[in-house]
Amino acid sequence: MPLILKTNRFRWSASWSMTLLTAVAMAAFVRLGVWQWHRAQFKRAQQVQFDAGAQHVVPLDAANADTLPRYAIVRVSGHYEPSHQFLLENMSRHGLPGYEVLTPFAFADGHTLLVNRGWIAAAGMRSQLPDIGLDHVDDTTIAGRLDDLPVVGLQLGHIPPGADERWPKLTAFPTMADLSTALRRSLQRHQLLLSPGEPDGFDREWRLSAFGPGRHLSYAVQWWGFATLALVLYAWLNIDRQRA
Repeated sequence: MPLILKTNRFRWSASWSMTLLTAVAMAAFVRLGVWQWHRAQFKRAQQVQFDAGAQHVVPLDAANADTLPRYAIVRVSGHYEPSHQFLLENMSRHGLPGYEVLTPFAFADGHTLLVNRGWIAAAGMRSQLPDIGLDHVDDTTIAGRLDDLPVVGLQLGHIPPGADERWPKLTAFPTMADLSTALRRSLQRHQLLLSPGEPDGFDREWRLSAFGPGRHLSYAVQWWGFATLALVLYAWLNIDRQRA
């Protein structure tokens, strides 16, 4: 039996199937809008944290490496270990496929930090790896910003580095535990995004996601607009325009 409403001039009726379909669609649209709104709040808080990290440069050592917040700008002394590097796959930039280069950087006390030296374009076939050699392997001091490793939304994108002895190792969206296992040593919990002014780096345009809070808010409003439209169409399409 359909839902029926009557007035002096019009009769309105809707089947239960259409009512259920409309309710499900509206619930989905509202939920998507709320999700986008929460994403906007997260991106806003992330931007505040990113900006706060640039307030001053902090000397980094093994004592504070695991306690400094994400996005802190630091200076650290030690030396690169170019014989054990990682190439992060599926990192496109400027519309081209490529890699981000992770190079171990050893402190004087033996602790190890992974330095992201930037993005480099793929050389061609997957078997043809780009040249990621270093010009300087002596003790040095470098600067950069602490950050988490990139993550992927789907677990299928996660490919840990191979267990063989070949270097550099290809990997996609690894965890720090994956990289620590491949190196057979513990690593600091953050990577270091090498500052653009430092030598021995590649393309380094470090920034937050291109999707800022404003875009997520606009998507939220869009989804909520779809929910409103579904309700309006549901009401309009079920009006019997014949006089009662």
